[in-house]
Amino acid sequence: MLRISLGSDHRGVSIRQRLIQTLENHDYICSDEGAFSTKACDYPDIAATVAQKVSRGEADRGILICGTGIGMAITANKFPGVRAAPCYEKVMVEMSRRHNDVNVLCLPGDMIGERPIDELVLLWLKTEFEGGRHARRVQKISGVEAALAAGTFAAPSAAETQAATAGKPSNGVQSGDALHPGSGTPSASEPPAPRC
Repeated sequence: MLRISLGSDHRGVSIRQRLIQTLENHDYICSDEGAFSTKACDYPDIAATVAQKVSRGEADRGILICGTGIGMAITANKFPGVRAAPCYEKVMVEMSRRHNDVNVLCLPGDMIGERPIDELVLLWLKTEFEGGRHARRVQKISGVEAALAAGTFAAPSAAETQAATAGKPSNGVQSGDALHPGSGTPSASEPPAPRC
């Protein structure tokens, strides 16, 4: 079963506590990283604790909650191997896993409203990474991260970027995607999905 590290600032304490109960009821192994009171605290401290556990392999996934989820994501993404994203609705949650293999979900405690947050989190945990062309892109992210750490990163030139995309359809759809011939739109047999 997946090991989940959860953390929040003061704005997400009650949501985090409820999520832990829900996840444990679904047999996930949870590690509670705080905050443990509603007194104002600094979100980078909590985000760093959760992200470090994911980065080191001490947790399989992380869940962070602050006012918007943005500050938590910025902090978490500083750690090697962490792919954090702020998400607040089902399509974002699902696509973050299917296309980006996100391993830290950042939730907006102030903005989630009456949405069923437990359902969002369970959807995120159960959604598998699709691999394929998305795996190549995630590998490129890891390559950028490694080159930055080694001090050897050099962004591709415009000519290199153009050469890398040469021969691909101008609408950005990969060959093999289900399309009506010449229309650039998904066929009726395929449900529409956001393209990344």
